[in-house]
Parts: sequence; structure tokens; C-alpha cells
Amino acid sequence: MVTGTSSGFDLAVIGSGIVGLACALAGVRRGKRVLVIDRDAQANGASVRNFGFVTVTGQRRGAMWQRALRSRDVWAEVAQAASIPVVHRGIQFAVRRPESVRVLEAFLQTEMGEGCHLIEAQDPRLRGGVLKGPDLLAVMTSPHELRVESREAIPRLAAWLEEHHGVRFLRQTTVHAVETGLIHTTSGTIQAEAIAVCPGDDLTGLFPDRMAAYGITRCKLQMLRLADPGYRLPAAVMSDLGLVRYGGYADLPQAAALRGRLEAEQPHHLAHGVHLIVVQSANGQLVVGDSHHYAATPDPFSHQAVDDLILEEFAAVFGHAPPPVVERWTGTYASARDHDAVIDTPMDGVRLTTVTTGAGASTGFALGEETIAQLFGDLT
Repeated sequence: MVTGTSSGFDLAVIGSGIVGLACALAGVRRGKRVLVIDRDAQANGASVRNFGFVTVTGQRRGAMWQRALRSRDVWAEVAQAASIPVVHRGIQFAVRRPESVRVLEAFLQTEMGEGCHLIEAQDPRLRGGVLKGPDLLAVMTSPHELRVESREAIPRLAAWLEEHHGVRFLRQTTVHAVETGLIHTTSGTIQAEAIAVCPGDDLTGLFPDRMAAYGITRCKLQMLRLADPGYRLPAAVMSDLGLVRYGGYADLPQAAALRGRLEAEQPHHLAHGVHLIVVQSANGQLVVGDSHHYAATPDPFSHQAVDDLILEEFAAVFGHAPPPVVERWTGTYASARDHDAVIDTPMDGVRLTTVTTGAGASTGFALGEETIAQLFGDLT
């Protein structure tokens, strides 16, 4: 049984994905005694199945974009302190349609476009680059992003919190119930002044009524790892399809015309929620995705037809056939139509926090700070 000291812990965090670890970090930075509880032996969900791509540019205007800016800054601090390599930085957004160029031009007129630049395809700065699709019209560059190898970064972050900040981890432990000041688990009852519940896409384990109130379901994505193509990416790469998925672009009036054209030219990509992100690992391999399918319980299978759509977009952007696929996997995350994230108060001293779009790595640290600020009285 784990009960901490006689007075328990200052903060108990349920869930050791990126949002849970962000809450733990925010707690220890306030000098709190922190316990993290997780049902698995190690992080196994969306936090280790994604790109590790901390995306700022294109996040929805307002709170989401501000959270991404803050989270990027925390990632930069933590990566250095915890010896987490930053594999590369920035985005190259390669587009092939005039409607896409107009969306990017409009984006650059907003405050979110600061530091970004739109480069026409014939510009000498793009000569000799890796983006060689025959229909390339322009590339928007952003310096704001960074990328870590998520399957390595999350365990390193947890180890650093434990070794350097005294965070205790209680793994392979299921939480049965939570009440103010108490957590009932398979390892006993634990006392904590404040409790942060960070369930990821577990919609029925704790506070299912609160999860249901936000209309949260699950989104399944398909991911690929490709062999080293023999060149190095200068930054993460995205394409036209991303302009109708990321709110920072898709909410602009100019995006309507682009969506209409994509519906005519790439209806199957849109139907399967396909858009292109390509990032590179230290060993040269490429992590490529992804797709989006929604259900309360998505099937666990990867479908070749969907992978083919992703790889077709890769070929259109890079101007060559994709390298061989060396690994495939699926992931799921919590998704809500009208919310990008949730910080809910199911009872006094408890917060329920989850990212409800595919931006856990991009916004998790800021959400953790907001959650802990609420729990310890700074925010309401």
C-alpha cells in the first residue's frame, strides 16, 4: 500500500501520458510532493504513438495557439534538462494549389504568422531541396516548432521527474474511484490534497458522466515509419491537406475555396481524414502520417487502403516514390467536436484534464500548468 507520509501527497496525478507528466512538472515547480499513478507499466497510449511534433503554427487561434507557444517553450527547457534530443525544428508547408497559397497569404497577415515566410517554388532558396513535387507552387516556412522522438522522450521525461524532482510513480495500479482528498486504488487508498485526473482517451474509467457531457469520443490514426530516404529534412513537412484540418488555417475565410477543390480532387483523403506530416528520426528514418477515424471504440486494425492514401500524398509532395515501410501502428486519442481541450471540476480539489484533439504534445505542458494553477488557487 502506498499512502505517502501521514499527511499524504500534496498532488496526485492519475495518468502518466504527456498531460499527466505536465501536471507533475507544474506541481514540483511549486514545491509540491507529487505522486503519479498509472494502470500500465509504462506510457503506452497516444503520447508515445504520435510524431513527437510540437506544432505551434496552425493551431487554432486564441487559447490553443497560446498554449502551443507556452508548451513549446517548456519542451525546450525540459529537453535540455532531461537530455531529450530535439531532432529537428520548424515546418516546411508545401502546397500545390493556388487556393492553398491564398490561405497561407491570409494566415501570414494574422499575429500567428509572425516569423513565417512564404517562398515561391521558383525561388533559389528552394533549389536543391527535398520538396520536388512537380506541382509545387510555394512553401511556407515556420521556425516555431520542435520535434522529439516521442517513444523515447516520454520515458525520459518520467525518469527525470523521478530522479531529479522526487516525483513518485505508482505503476500497474488501477484507480477505482476518486473523492475529495482520497484515491481508491488496487494498491490501497491514497491521500492527496489535490488530484489531477488525466485519462487520455479512457472515457469510462473515471467520471464517465463528465466525459460524456463534452461529447468526447475517440479518434484512431494510422502511422508509418519509412526507411531512411538518403537525405535529411530541414524541418517537418506538411501539405495542402493540413490547411483544412488545422484550425489556424481552416477557420480563415479563404479555406472554404480550398476545401471545395480538395473535395473534388481528393475526396478519399478527406473521407479518411488523411493529411500529411513527415518528420525524421535521428537514424534517418521518416515518421509519416496520418488518418482520422472516429468511434467510441475504433477497430484496432491498420488498413492498407488508408496507408496508400498517405503515401500517395507523400509522393506528390516529395516527387518520388516513398521509401519502404519498416513499421506500422495505430493510435487513439480523445476527440470532441466543440472542444480542443477540457479542464473540468467534477468535485472540490479534483480536476479532470484531457486534450480532445491531436495536440497533446503541442499543448500538454500549458494545460498542466493551468490545471495545477486551478487546483492550488491561482485560477478558477
